[in-house]
Amino acid sequence: MNTASLLRSVTLFNGFSDEDLALLAQAMVTHEFDAATVVFAQGDAATTMYIVERGRVDIRLGVDAATEIPLRECGPGEFFGELSLFDAQPRSATARTAVASTLLELQHADLERFFEQRPHAAVALLRTVSGHLRETNALLSTRAATDVDAEFDRNLTWSDRLADVVAELNGSWKFILMIVAITGLWCLFNSGLFSAAPPDPYPYQFFNLALAILVGLQGPLIVMSQNRQSRKDRARADTDYRVNVKNEVNIETLLRELRELRAESRRDGGGRSP
Repeated sequence: MNTASLLRSVTLFNGFSDEDLALLAQAMVTHEFDAATVVFAQGDAATTMYIVERGRVDIRLGVDAATEIPLRECGPGEFFGELSLFDAQPRSATARTAVASTLLELQHADLERFFEQRPHAAVALLRTVSGHLRETNALLSTRAATDVDAEFDRNLTWSDRLADVVAELNGSWKFILMIVAITGLWCLFNSGLFSAAPPDPYPYQFFNLALAILVGLQGPLIVMSQNRQSRKDRARADTDYRVNVKNEVNIETLLRELRELRAESRRDGGGRSP
């Protein structure tokens, strides 16, 4: 895949035309990184952004590999460090390659020259970046924990509820005993003891047909219920992840403030006269 084709798959450049992407691709510089290599560390000067062409990069909060907090993983076609294109602030996280990776680098100065030639592209880029910032702000500033079960229950249709009832009934002794009782009564009623011409004599073809239809309907209903349970499990996992990330970020913030408070207390204590 050439650079322009890769850029077309990057969400950051969604509003760019093919000509824009071709021109921007000329400003990209390719870098090869070994596994477990720090691309940049939290606090470093920031003048570039990166796009993953091959491999995977972990974005982590902190500078010590033993205590870093994982934030997200970037695979092929994903980008990181984009805030450096708009300000000169230090890096807010550490980027470390998980495997051998190929990254495309875009310098702040090259992007400025690109915008001088293609000013309309700046609006499209800012629109995309603002969307990402809103998502991050929503993650860290709003309540991350949600009641997944309640959310799913509010959106259940009558067919969903029917599938859940069928799945729950099929996995119970009630269903087994009910089928055994119905089978026994049906066989007894059609055995000839109560009527010389039973409606469904042995080998009970109508009853076998009814059981086959029942089994044929049960399968799809149970699979529907299982698929919805899988979606619910994924939603729970996503909620747990967001809660964990928010908690880890808050804990890291508290620890940093405690360290700063302790350092300030030591400075004040050392400066006092005995």
